Amino acid sequence: MHLQKLHIINYRNIAQADIALCEGINCFVGKNGAGKTNILDTVYYLSFCKSYTSVADSLNILHEQPFMVIQGEYLINGVEETIYCGIKRGRKKQFKRNKTDYIRLTDHIGLLPLVIIAPADEELIADAAESRRKYMDYVISQSDPIYFDAIMRYAKTMQNRNQHLKALQEKIEEGMAVDYSLLDIFDEQMASIGQFISQKRRAFVEWLRPMVQQIYGAISSSQNEAIDVSYLTGLDRYDLLSGLRESRQRDLVLGYTSRGIHKDDIIITSGGYPMKQVGSQGQRKSFVIALKLAQYRYLEHVTGQNPILLLDDVFDKLDGIRGDNLIRFVSSGLYGQIFISDTNKERLTRLRDSIENKSFKIFDVAEGVITESVNQ
Repeated sequence: MHLQKLHIINYRNIAQADIALCEGINCFVGKNGAGKTNILDTVYYLSFCKSYTSVADSLNILHEQPFMVIQGEYLINGVEETIYCGIKRGRKKQFKRNKTDYIRLTDHIGLLPLVIIAPADEELIADAAESRRKYMDYVISQSDPIYFDAIMRYAKTMQNRNQHLKALQEKIEEGMAVDYSLLDIFDEQMASIGQFISQKRRAFVEWLRPMVQQIYGAISSSQNEAIDVSYLTGLDRYDLLSGLRESRQRDLVLGYTSRGIHKDDIIITSGGYPMKQVGSQGQRKSFVIALKLAQYRYLEHVTGQNPILLLDDVFDKLDGIRGDNLIRFVSSGLYGQIFISDTNKERLTRLRDSIENKSFKIFDVAEGVITESVNQ
């Protein structure tokens, strides 16, 4: 799978662009704020029906313009596909596949697998467990609509359970009789769905673990930096249904569900210690890149397609050795179509001259205007 042509109208600082892309590596070079990241974001948008930055759709429309359009022409397993997104201010966004509207945007997720590596990804290490849970759910859902549905049902059931806990607590405080039968139903539903989700998450992390370690070693040129990735869940200590019932009285006081797979986490260590405490900027950056490239291989494994790979300012905080190792690794033939944004044209030109097995294009970006570099 690859994106052949990209058409953009009024997206952020890009008034209009028609870009003919190559199947290999497409590089966008320019100063900070020129619009490089915006180009990569339109490619992300066509895969996930939203911006990577998760801002409101209206904020993606060029200032003082009434609408925006993004259209991509893809080749998927030898078949041409056109994906269209249009948004008018104050209107619902419109997504089309080959001129046919989607009834539900969720039906589009998974058609165009994609992996992005961006500066904000270091939050996966530094932030709370919620960001890592969202990461697991986001990746697995790309290739498993049943899992995506399970995540939605678990969240809705827990919301209902929490509301019912508060209602029951009010009755208890007023000295009224309390019926726990509906709470029993919520517990059984959460336990059944949660067990399925936990099994999927565990399998995902176990598949990812050796791949992350291998890629990290290749990027860092060191076998001495012992990194590890593991899955942490309360279901290793208790059966979820029993756990929910054991914590019922505590939950009534708290007003929310204190046990369940919504407490899961991915544990990331370096030398046996938490990466967020002992890892240098370069180590953290290398780990995140290794994690995302392993994610790429996972999606390739489960979907049978080469996802699109977006590398947004990936050389920031990487020393020369790690940066060169990354370049060699992603251009080795293991990865399909790649989009790179960078401020250093000399580095991209050097990358182009060192690659033999991939097509390569460089685009200059200045104030939202994209032109193909004449020095190809």
